[in-house]
Amino acid sequence: MSNIQQLQDFTTQVRRDILRMVHAVNSGHPGGSLGCAEFLVALYQDLMKRNEGFDMNGTNEDIFFLSNGHISPVFYSVLARSGYFPVSELATFRKLNTRLQGHPTTHEGLPGIRMASGSLGQGLSVAIGAAQAKKLNNDNHLVYALTGDGELQEGQNWEAIMYASAKNVDNLIATVDYNGQQIDGSTKDVLNMGNLKAKFEAFDWDVLEITEGNNIEAIIAGMNEAKSRTGKGKPVCVILHTEMGNGVDFMMHTHAWHGKAPSDEQLANALGQNAATLGDY
Repeated sequence: MSNIQQLQDFTTQVRRDILRMVHAVNSGHPGGSLGCAEFLVALYQDLMKRNEGFDMNGTNEDIFFLSNGHISPVFYSVLARSGYFPVSELATFRKLNTRLQGHPTTHEGLPGIRMASGSLGQGLSVAIGAAQAKKLNNDNHLVYALTGDGELQEGQNWEAIMYASAKNVDNLIATVDYNGQQIDGSTKDVLNMGNLKAKFEAFDWDVLEITEGNNIEAIIAGMNEAKSRTGKGKPVCVILHTEMGNGVDFMMHTHAWHGKAPSDEQLANALGQNAATLGDY
């Protein structure tokens, strides 16, 4: 899928899925999920080279690791609507003994999930290992990872960032969801990380920024530029400027919806701002 209007319609449906999934169980993380909808739609519907079906090893295809696993609603929606499992299964989100747990796990055998990401800060390390495995197997495809900006306050990330450049892991594109919000407030107030671009560059990464991180055309252009920089000796970092709660006016510009479900009235309001496109589950 490459038509921009189709991608935008797809994104609108993903937003509807996120809202309905979280509302149904009065639990989950809508804010970051809504903020990353355009990115994950662009990734799975346009940017990544994917094989038919699901192979845990991801041989001879691009693969993706979600590190900030609390935004599972957007990941599950995009995976389902990209053909990995039935869209109807989205109705089982966060219910006991189902495959769609609040944070993705692997032991349920859900297609599309290659790592458990309940504990933040580990996804980049896993992605680096997968990228090195591809090099060892002479597989020229790319590894993508998504981390939260607040997640980068955890030290393991910086060990991984140092390692990736030292070992020339240049088949990796790590994207940072840079929305400036985390569960307890703004990232600047909780633990200011300063200039992330300068930090990654100091660790010898190739860094670019996508300032319109909720614009599909800007995402595709920026990520294609990132792809063009792979294979040149350095890992690539994309700082993606997003808006938490994007697409729902009362959820934007605040951290309040990081992990809060909408009421019946709020759900109706939010869905009214995002008219159905592909059909609800």
